[in-house]
Amino acid sequence: MATPTSYRLNADLKARLAAQAAAEGVAETALVTRLLAQGLSMIEHPGVVFRPGPSGWRAGLAGGPDIDEVVRALRSTGATGEGAVEAAAISLGIDAQLVRLAVDYAAEHLDEVESRLRENEAAVERVRRLATARATVLAE
Repeated sequence: MATPTSYRLNADLKARLAAQAAAEGVAETALVTRLLAQGLSMIEHPGVVFRPGPSGWRAGLAGGPDIDEVVRALRSTGATGEGAVEAAAISLGIDAQLVRLAVDYAAEHLDEVESRLRENEAAVERVRRLATARATVLAE
């Protein structure tokens, strides 16, 4: 449950907040909540950043792949533990320490990461169905 909270913001910051909320089509409270959650996550996990995209905001490695992409790569290695970390690092072309950073973030935000993985799989399946339907239409 949300707890009512009051903060004082300088006029310029408040105007920027209002403008951004309007640009995104969200309430200022929703924007503040997202920005605080993302900012705290970036403090807790240095090297993690947040990016906008067609399916919403997502966590990623600064200058690297999204966290869910790292988790997908880890799971596809067929290995566990450090073997999976090393294999994923090679597969993604990033340092193993970045893979560990992604693992730490994912472990703390597992529901978020699992949800993104499910959404990505659903999107891939939609594209596959569309490609099959296109092929059927074009073949007739």
